[in-house]
Amino acid sequence: MNADLSVRIGKLRLKNPVILASGTVGYGNEISEFTDLSKIGAIITKSVSLNPRKGNPPQRIVETPSGMLNAIGLANVGVEEFIKSKIPFLTNLKSTIICNIAASTVEEYEECVKILDEQEAIKGFEINVSCPNVKEGGLIFGNDITAVAKITERVRAVTDKTIIIKLSPNVSSIYKFASAAKDGGADAVSAINTLVGTSFDIYSRRPKLSNITGGLSGPAIKPIALAKVLEISRNVDIPIIGIGGIMNWKDAVEFIICGASAIQIGTVNFINPNAGIEIIEGLVSYCAKMNILGIAELIASYQISK
Repeated sequence: MNADLSVRIGKLRLKNPVILASGTVGYGNEISEFTDLSKIGAIITKSVSLNPRKGNPPQRIVETPSGMLNAIGLANVGVEEFIKSKIPFLTNLKSTIICNIAASTVEEYEECVKILDEQEAIKGFEINVSCPNVKEGGLIFGNDITAVAKITERVRAVTDKTIIIKLSPNVSSIYKFASAAKDGGADAVSAINTLVGTSFDIYSRRPKLSNITGGLSGPAIKPIALAKVLEISRNVDIPIIGIGGIMNWKDAVEFIICGASAIQIGTVNFINPNAGIEIIEGLVSYCAKMNILGIAELIASYQISK
């Protein structure tokens, strides 16, 4: 008898803890030819903003040792086109659909969630607070604890669906931001978003990314992500979705032990689009070997000696 892999994130009950991360599988249809999406716990769409965004000019992705830098610039089709051309495909998937929301003002976050709240296929929202606030001269929302609390409160007021705040690691005490999200009405937090990084061509002496800096993801950031998940778990009573360099089932188990109720896989999707299925199969085998009846038993099961 296989272990029960189901987990609860806010109002959502996922059949397993494996979630495909925003921006790494497009709007779902792009990866559907390479893996069975019906077996995945949840899929988080590419960021959707109120209006279409072209994003940054190329070069937008650079490979790094044990990782990847990206500076896509939140390019997306905008909420109207998303509803028109992307929702029909998502509606037919036998997986939980969570929509990632990006914005340049607090009001845009609120309006975008309000519009998409009417879409039955969308079961929850992941709010990407790692966006620049145009009204404040480009200050990143996710680095301002007051802004995180305000955004959470505003989107909470316009939807009863599950709200997940995707936290930036580029702060000193991430648990304080998780606490602010919880106080604002969030059902869960995603930890972590990418780290700021850059890369230069030593011959031209120019940055490899047109944006100069980008978000670092992949195995290189896993130890940092684990530490952030553990920090939140030890200080805030809120479900955590762990993200950062998860390449296989062992990585997934490590995040769950550190306090994650579910995990997201991102960079690995570019290397192995079937990684999600392989991780699920690995979790089943691990639970059988360890006599674990339900994956929920593992959540925050860390043993730390004083």
